[in-house]
Formats: sequence, C-alpha cells, structure tokens
Amino acid sequence: MGSFKNSVFILVLHLLEGALSDSLIQLNNNGYEGIVIAVDPNVPEDETLIQQIKDMVTEASPYLFEATEKRFYFKNVAILIPQNWNTKPEYVKPKLETYKNADVLVAEPNPTGNDGPYTEHMGKCGEKGNKIYLTPGFLAGKKLLQYGSQGRVFVHEWAHLRWGVFNEYDNDQKFYLSNKRKNPVICSATITGKNVLQKCQGGSCVTQSCKSDRVTGLYEKGCEFIPDEVQTEKASIMYSQSIHSVVEFCTEKNHNKKAPNQQNKKCNLRSTWEVIQDSEDFKKTTPMTTQPPKPTFSLLQIGQRIVCLVLDKSGSMTIGDRLKRLNQAGKLFLLQIVEQGSWVGMVTFDSAAYVNSELVLIKSATERDTLTRSLPTAASGGTSICSGIQSAFTVIRKKYPTDGSEIVLLTDGEDNTISSCFNEVKQSGVIIHTVALGPSAAQELEELSKMTGGLKTSASDQAQNNGLMDAFGALSSGNGAVSQRSIQLESRGLTLQNSQWLNGTVIVDSTVGKDTLFLITWTTDTPQILLWDPSGKKQDGFLVDAHTKMAYLQIPGTAKVGIWKYSLQARSQTLTLTVSSRASSGTLPPVTVTSKMNKDTGKFPSPMVVYAKIHQGALPIIRAKVTALIESVNGKTVTLELLDNGAGADATKDDGVYSRYFTAYDTNGRYSVKVWALGGVNTATQKGIPQQIGAMYIPGWIENGQVKWNPPRPEINKDDLQGKQVCFSRTSSGGSFVASNVPKAPIPDLFPPCKITDLKAKIQGDSLINLTWTAPGDDYDHGRAHKYIIGISTNILDLRDKFNDSLQVNTTDLIPKEANSEEVFVFKPENITFTNGTDLFIAVQAVDKVNLKSEISNIAQVSLFIPPEAPPETPSPSLPCPDININSTIPGIHILKIMWKWLGELQLSVALG
Repeated sequence: MGSFKNSVFILVLHLLEGALSDSLIQLNNNGYEGIVIAVDPNVPEDETLIQQIKDMVTEASPYLFEATEKRFYFKNVAILIPQNWNTKPEYVKPKLETYKNADVLVAEPNPTGNDGPYTEHMGKCGEKGNKIYLTPGFLAGKKLLQYGSQGRVFVHEWAHLRWGVFNEYDNDQKFYLSNKRKNPVICSATITGKNVLQKCQGGSCVTQSCKSDRVTGLYEKGCEFIPDEVQTEKASIMYSQSIHSVVEFCTEKNHNKKAPNQQNKKCNLRSTWEVIQDSEDFKKTTPMTTQPPKPTFSLLQIGQRIVCLVLDKSGSMTIGDRLKRLNQAGKLFLLQIVEQGSWVGMVTFDSAAYVNSELVLIKSATERDTLTRSLPTAASGGTSICSGIQSAFTVIRKKYPTDGSEIVLLTDGEDNTISSCFNEVKQSGVIIHTVALGPSAAQELEELSKMTGGLKTSASDQAQNNGLMDAFGALSSGNGAVSQRSIQLESRGLTLQNSQWLNGTVIVDSTVGKDTLFLITWTTDTPQILLWDPSGKKQDGFLVDAHTKMAYLQIPGTAKVGIWKYSLQARSQTLTLTVSSRASSGTLPPVTVTSKMNKDTGKFPSPMVVYAKIHQGALPIIRAKVTALIESVNGKTVTLELLDNGAGADATKDDGVYSRYFTAYDTNGRYSVKVWALGGVNTATQKGIPQQIGAMYIPGWIENGQVKWNPPRPEINKDDLQGKQVCFSRTSSGGSFVASNVPKAPIPDLFPPCKITDLKAKIQGDSLINLTWTAPGDDYDHGRAHKYIIGISTNILDLRDKFNDSLQVNTTDLIPKEANSEEVFVFKPENITFTNGTDLFIAVQAVDKVNLKSEISNIAQVSLFIPPEAPPETPSPSLPCPDININSTIPGIHILKIMWKWLGELQLSVALG
C-alpha cells in the first residue's frame, strides 16, 4: 500500500507542477481553446459589444498565426455575459467559466477616459500573466489612431499573457545615447520616423525639431519619436503592432539589445521571439501546413449560484475537535459567506454518503439557520470521497444541471480510491473547491480542484491559526458584482494562559460595512466578550452556541466607519476572532485583497513567491503594510513582510501587487497561506500612472512628411498622483501549495541571493559612475548578502555571456546592506578607456556566505557625454558714441529719453528694495 500511495503522490505532484494560473486555456493542435472573455457586471447592456469582441478575436487569429510562423491561432472563445443583462435563447449556462478564471475582462475605464489596454503580470520573464483588461470604448474602435486595430492589440496583449514577454518601448525613457548618437527606444532599430516636439499655447500648437540637452546629451523633455505611417520593417509587435508593416516579433537577429526597455531589463537582453521559443507552447507544436479555421464563440450567461457542501464525518474527524471546527467554519459560510439568492445543499460522508439537505434557496436568515442545523454532529466510519461527490451530483441534478455548479469538499482522511471518479468529475461541469484538514488528507485531493478550476485550501490542527475559518471565508462567489461578495476584515487567534486577554482593533472603512459579522470561537469554556463601536458604545447581543463553541453578532444596517475595539478573556484555551463584511455601496468599489502563490508545488530548493494584490476597483493601493503567514502541515508558521518595491520577487513598483520569496521549508506536504493587509496614514490609492504592461499609445504619425498628432493621452491630475488616503484592514486566504524534496533537518543552505532587477547607473561629475539598486539577501530577498561583484564592459553581450571574464570593479569597501535596503556605490572606471562618447555597460552579482551566487543583474548603461565648449562671444566693434542732446528733437531721441528715465526708476526701486 505504501508504494502505491507514494506513486500516486508523485503523479499528483507532476499534475500540479507549473505556474499557478486559474485559466482554462488549452493548446490543442496549434489552436487555443477555452479562452474566457468576461464582461464586467457594471458594463451597461450593449449587444454590439459582443459582436465587437468576436470581431477582435477573428481579426487577431490570422495575425497571430502569421506572427508565430504558422504555429498558433485562436480556436474557440467563451464570452461570459453578466447575470443582470437580459437573457437570450443563444445564451447558455457556463460550466467551469467564471469571472475569477477569465483571461480577459471588459470593464469600464478607471479613471474615466483611460481606455488603454493592458495586461496584469506579476511574475518574471517567461511566466504567464494573469489577465488582459480592455474597455468598451477600446472595443468600439475609439482609439484606433492611438493603438491600432483591436485584433492587433489583442495579439500584443496575448503575448504578455501567454508567454510572459514585455514591452519594447519605454514611457519613462524614450531616448538613449549610443556611440555618440541619440536613439529612440524602438525595436527593431530600423523603424523610421522623426524626433519632434509639440508646443501648444492659447489653443494653437506648433511642431518643432527636438533640441539637445547640453548636460545629458539627450533630447529635451517632451521630445517624441513619431513613426512614419508607411514602413517596410516587419518587427516588432511588442514595440508597436499599430504600424501597418509590423507583422512579426523581434528575433535574435533584429532585436535592439541596447534599448533600455522592459523586455531587455527583465528578459536578459533576449528578444521576444527567443522567449516565445522557450515556452511550453512552442516546444509542443510544429508549424501548420494549412490555414487555420476561424474562431468559434459560445455565449455564456451567469445564473444563480448553486453550491453543495460535501463534508467528511469519518472517524478521524473526532481528532483535535475537527468536527467542532468544521461546524464553526460551516456556520460562517452559511450565515455570512454564501450570497443571498444562492441555492445550497449539504451531503456528509464516511464510508458512504448521506444527504443532510436538498438544495435550499437562500432568501432570508431563516434558510441560513435551517441549513446550519443540518451540519454533522457525530463522526465515525471510513472515508469514501467519491461517494460524497456522487451524492452531491444527485442533489444538484434534482433541480438543475451540474454545469457551473459548485461543490465545497472538506476531508481529513486518506482515500486511495479517489481517482476512480476523476472522469465523472471532468464530465460533470462542476467546480470543486477542496479543503484539506490535518496532515493526512488524501494526497490527490488538489487534483479535483485543478481539473475543475476550484480553490485549493488547507488547514492544520492548530486552531489558533484560524485556518479552517480562512478556507471557508475564501469561498465567496467567483461571479457577480464585487459589491455582493463577502470581504474578510480580520482573522486572528491566540492560545491564552491564566485568564489572559485577547485585545485588538478592526477598521471598518467607508468602502465596506454592510452585513458585518463578528464571530468568536473557543475550545473549552465560553469567554468574556467585549466589543465597542467607533463611538465607544458597547455592543451587546452576541448569539452564543455553547455546543459548537462559538458566538456571533450581526451588526444591523451598515456598520459605523472607524476603529472597532474588542477584548476577549478566557482561561487557558484557544480563542479565534473572524470579522467579515460586504461593500457599503454598489457604486463605490471596496478595497479588496486577493492573494496567491506563483505555483501549486514547491520543489526544494526552488523558492515559492507569495503575491497579494490590493486594489480599490482598478486603482492600486500603495504603501500598505502587508504580511503573509505561511503554515506548514505540522502547524509551524513563517511570517513574511510583502513589498511593492519593484525588486526581488516584486515585478513592478507601486502597482498594488505586493510580493516576497518564500524559502523557509520545514517539511514535505501542504502549506496554507494567509495575508493580512493594513492601510494607515501613508496608504493611498495610486492614480494617473500609465500601465506598465500594455500596447503603446502612439502620439502621432508622419504622413507625406508631415506630423499628424493624435489627441494626447488623458491628462493626469498632479493632485491625484498620490490618490486618496485609505485606512483599512483586510485578511485573505492565499490557498495552499504542496512542497516536495525537502530534506530532513538540518536543512542545507541551497538558496542564493535573488537577482538584482533595478540596477541604475548615471554619470556623476566628469567621469565617476553612480550606481543604485535594491539590496538582495543571503537567501533570495531575506537576510544580507556577503559581497557584491561588479563587472563592466564596453560590449553588452560580452558582459551578459562572459560576466566572469569582464573587468571587475574594486568593491572592497562595499559592504552589503540588509535585504530590500537601497544600495549606492560610486566608482571611477579604471583599466578601461572611458572617453567622450564611450558606452559602458555594468552588471552586479551578489554572493552569499556559502559562495552561492545570484544571477547577474539587469544591465545598466552609461554613455560619457562631455558637453562641447560654448563658442566664445565675439565682442562687437567699438564705435564712438554720438554727442546727443537729451532735449534734441532728432527722431528716436524721445525713445531714448523714456528708456533712460525707466532705467533710473528701476535702479531707484532696486536701491529701495
């Protein structure tokens, strides 16, 4: 039996490998299937929008096919239509498609007028993105001049999403020096155009040639490269797909490696086509010999939520009060998490299955209370997970087809027959969310979530970590408006000794407050519970369930905005507090926190990455305090501060995505993830910042030698650059992952420092070079590196490919700082020719105390520019002054008298000043 279980575990690890993605996309015979394009519920109903989506994908497919040398095309697409749109006979019910796993979201622009398409991408070069964002205005063709056709733009964004490539332009640095020449940041370098400046005053604008800055050698601020409308160059789509001749990605041969764009910085100077060639998609396809068919579309409309709880009540559920904790978490889900208007049923199982409740429509508190009384109260017997799942199918089918329905499956037991119902699950169209409780839950459990697009969560037997509450708290609907979803404000637990107090505060901000629930659990005796609202008024009325060992209070109406205080006292037992709420308004987007890991499986010594996205609608929340709690199956916890600094694991600074590497493995098996986020006086929404990963906004075109300017991008209000202050508290479940290959203690140090990704260089004074970067750690972005190696070269490829042979800078006095600190180092190049016009390339490598080395950093470039001396002023020839009578009537003398009078008054005013 043991060898069978081990072989199954290896199989499951293989199935779960790869980047974490909720996407349902499959590549089948060169065609992409299962693409989901969702229309946001806040978009007004407009049938033409559906046709515009179809037209975009239909145009994009042959463009993608030719751009990838006949390898890929779009085969079928599902368009997800909001529940609040009118129903039509051609709209069918979704299966596994939800807003959470949509690949493209069509939503209203935020801020208004910002119709730029973009792709959310949290990871490294070559890693898949998360989602493409488009607006109805973009799909309607309102930005054709600025971005080009919708189909071409979709291919640009698809390359971000599917293959993890980056832009080959740069909005922050549009020109660079190379070989004494000023060059636009373009790819390929043979794209033609003009460098011009538009100056506007009083409603009229003039176009001028750009002037050089005498200090930097670059063009003056505001200078733009305007491409010729008629070109012959075919690359590159990741620079500007809107140029008509551009039909290819840059290759190794024509890639502009010196351009300081994101593709070069993040992908180690590799072209986009090289990155695409390294993808799994490319490796498992060959070029087609025939033309692909046109894409097909299915129209899916969201309906009522249908969910069946499938709960383990086998004998092992008596261990460590698991059954009590199941009841507590089940009540949280039924009383608070599941949305009004949902259908809910319940099945329990041991070695057989039992129907505790048929589907019930949630219309009021009455149905919720009735369902809580159906939760299991006794545990015994074996474990048959498939019996529970099959019974749930029967419960659902009595009222509805299983397509698009959900099962919440909780188990703590082993079951070596679970794979026997995998095929039935795949055919059912049901989404299965799994909750693994304790260290012995079936090792194949996560495969049920993986194959159906459900959530994967786990909880240890350490009640103080509140893991089971967090798992059920994460089960809000993947569809419908954000305003209807439950939002967790707090999740906390503590084992108290000798009548200790558990004291704390919860912030109820203005974006939440409806359906606010405070829920307390305990392990032995009912604690003393004290709660005060922001005005200091004590809140009474907690409903106490002594049998389940929990108490809860539903705040009527909308909870008061401000700081709520609580104090819980108990003698030698474990208490937990969970607070959840909903949006205060259907029009004001709530602050939301979504967290995830970069992969489903961590293979030691490969690190994992924790991500937490904090937004209010489409606006990033910056400068929040974000902490991740990662708990292993044996209950050991590790706390990480997540950062939005654009260094280490974090891809982009100030984009509202907070990240950190995790390396503190202590055992094999499941790890659960929880994130706390706190907004204080320095926290704010980030407004007006251009999207970093999206199609380029073309400022204009050269037509017949004349510059034709496009309308400017929407103006950025400088007062909004830092947005509005946001105070809030949130918690979020990041699901779970499985670790393997972790050796027994003591665990060896096999983690190098992380790659430096934000190296910058500039000339200081006449010939000094100033370097800045964010310090890596001893183990990725934790601790302190031992030393740095700085290499320089006049050849960018030599520095990349032969870093160890490059000229090394003396770093004896450079002592590494703690990870995530700012490093500054100034040096003078020696043993290398560094004269006017020299291009110098610089890279840094960090080394830890056991001599493990990081990857070399992004390559920074400086060009020594010595401004030409200004020509000496040639004095005018000296002429004798005429003898002029101040009272003369010679023409012009009157003007001189006025000038002399004015100069005298000016001198007087200066003297008096």
